[in-house]
Amino acid sequence: MKNASKGSIVLIHGLWFTPRAWEHWVDRYTEQGYQVLAPAWPGMDREVEALRQDPSGMRGVGIGEAADHFEKIIRGLDAPPIIIGHSFGGVLVQILLDRGLGAAGVAIDSTPVRGVLQLGLKGLKSALPVLSKPALRGRTVALTPRQWHQGFANTLTGEEARAAYDRYLVPTPGRPLWEAVTANLVRHAATRVNLRNADRAPLLLIAGSADQTVPPALSRQNFQRYHSSSAVTDYKEFPGRPHFSIGVPGWEEVADYALDWAERHRAPRAHAA
Repeated sequence: MKNASKGSIVLIHGLWFTPRAWEHWVDRYTEQGYQVLAPAWPGMDREVEALRQDPSGMRGVGIGEAADHFEKIIRGLDAPPIIIGHSFGGVLVQILLDRGLGAAGVAIDSTPVRGVLQLGLKGLKSALPVLSKPALRGRTVALTPRQWHQGFANTLTGEEARAAYDRYLVPTPGRPLWEAVTANLVRHAATRVNLRNADRAPLLLIAGSADQTVPPALSRQNFQRYHSSSAVTDYKEFPGRPHFSIGVPGWEEVADYALDWAERHRAPRAHAA
């Protein structure tokens, strides 16, 4: 790893993935002089192949536990990093920034925070396997190759989508899906943030126009919910990008835009108390 003279970047993956999903981003950002960390969610710190064989270690893990886990990692750094998250990693970025962490945050194809009113049974399609079988809330759930192609990689050919599935996909804990979809029915929801927080670091929300899992309408509404905050909040929509925008051809454009925005907007900060 090169001397991390530019500081640190923390990459947070989403459900059904491991840090392997960031493999190209880690190389790209490291080459630009950053210390890049791509930690796993609790119980997911093993290789894809091992997690497919035995996903039991991640059972019952929720959004709150994941947020606490990443907060501990970030507080262990010398200075607040740029935090970039994808899908459920995106909602974790929003939670962590609300806790006073990070110098800037980028949430890509993000699961919305509490208060996005369109989020329901059809709003977050990736949650349907769990919602149709409530017993899966405390267990793990896998996506079939067809579900993956339709929901995450719909701009790829069948062969391309299958190759990505074989490379990256693992079972995922069901609890975060349930927490996200029922957030508007629960007072102390796991996805709740202070949307008026003026002291948090700058936040960029990125969406893909072809996203079938978190449609851009949800991302736009998530962005609009921050209208009462004076903290920097921006929105960018990439045309023709599916939910797996961090891994399909053209991912470099998303990676470069995210980092350029973060570099322009980050401000000197200390870890919040």
